[in-house]
Amino acid sequence: MTMTTSADINNSATYQLANAPIPKLLRSYAIPAVVATMVNSLYNIVDRMFIGHGVDSLAISGLAITFPILIFLQAFGLLIGVGAASRISILLGQKEHEKAENLLGNAFVLSVLLSVSTIALCMIFLDPLLRSFGASDVTLPYAREYLEIALPGNIFANLCFAYNSVMRASGYPTKAMKTMILGAVLNTILDFVFIFIFDMGIRGAAAATVIAMFVGMCYVMSHFLQQDSLVKLKSRYFKLKKEYVIAIVSIGMAPFAVQFSSSIVSVIFNKVIYTHGGDYGMGAYGIQNSYGMLIVMLMLGVSQGMQPIVGFNYGAGQIDRMKEAFWRSSRANLIIGLVGVALALLIPEVIAKAFTDDPKMIDISADALRLVMWALWGVGFQVSATQFFQSIGHAKKSVFLSISRHAFFLVPILLILPNYIGLTGVWLCFPIADVGAATLSSILIYRFMKRLPTTPTPEI
Repeated sequence: MTMTTSADINNSATYQLANAPIPKLLRSYAIPAVVATMVNSLYNIVDRMFIGHGVDSLAISGLAITFPILIFLQAFGLLIGVGAASRISILLGQKEHEKAENLLGNAFVLSVLLSVSTIALCMIFLDPLLRSFGASDVTLPYAREYLEIALPGNIFANLCFAYNSVMRASGYPTKAMKTMILGAVLNTILDFVFIFIFDMGIRGAAAATVIAMFVGMCYVMSHFLQQDSLVKLKSRYFKLKKEYVIAIVSIGMAPFAVQFSSSIVSVIFNKVIYTHGGDYGMGAYGIQNSYGMLIVMLMLGVSQGMQPIVGFNYGAGQIDRMKEAFWRSSRANLIIGLVGVALALLIPEVIAKAFTDDPKMIDISADALRLVMWALWGVGFQVSATQFFQSIGHAKKSVFLSISRHAFFLVPILLILPNYIGLTGVWLCFPIADVGAATLSSILIYRFMKRLPTTPTPEI
């Protein structure tokens, strides 16, 4: 009997990624990732629920005005987090441990620099930005009050997200999940205390989120200072190096492009929705967006669970294992999408009532849910395909897929359809874009898989 003494066996995380059955491995990574992304989405959703019931139904409209700024800032967390996580996963598969730690240190510095600079710019031009994003005299005070507290705390959110992604990619999915649960539970408790007990209104919701993100950041950062971490955060790697910055940004550019384009689209949507639906239309947009985000976060969690498996096995040259992980995650996302569609079509009023007691807001939101969500099943494949190309280092394909939904479908349709059928046209833009993006993703994946080489070409 041959005794195995390789370093991979000594490290259970890398051994499992290379050898464990894919279904079992995908469950072990996807379930914590799904919980983590769901919990992360609850930060915003719980805020909206408490604000809708504890402040005012139109406060949800004010919060919807903040979407473009919040999405824009989150884009930088994704730029660093997804880029670093994907690269580190590949480097660990290639047994380049020192490079992985060097990249981790560069990711920290990049995250801090980008967060501070973007937050400062937003704070300086806050009122003009909100006005340009569609804020009315009614919704501007709500939006301003929320962002005056939420914006400075965004640095905690970006660091928490970025290093949570790396934690999961380096073999600690359960610990990454616990980080997100800790923050979400704390956020929910503080929301209730600040809004209903201390009567702090929308400022209380913002303060609850910032405190929860700070605690989550402290927890996740402490992991990379411990001896048992597979990759450690070391100050000697804080000096930025061109090759690592490019490595992070080239892969992180795909989710960044999605978020950035989402921010631009949100600005356009705010203006078009306000034109055709007023403040109540804005509130309905916020409610349907919350539900859609919850379903998409489920899909993203499955795809993020796939990411370290695909990245590691691609780096190790185990192409069949990489393919199996992708197709299994894609099927799971299809099922999630179909369930999301069914709920939106069958119980839209129930979903809307979770956010508001206002009958008019409930009616408009229910109509939005029925129209927006019927093609949600197609979103899952685009999410899987985009994450797949990120995971294996094919940045151009990933970026192309990331921006396709907005650039090729959503915005062009949005600029035309509402002019003929009003607010209904706004809602129908979403499913039409979802079908188009899913079709494009299918074509790219089919062509890539057909020509896939047997061994990968590393980029760093």
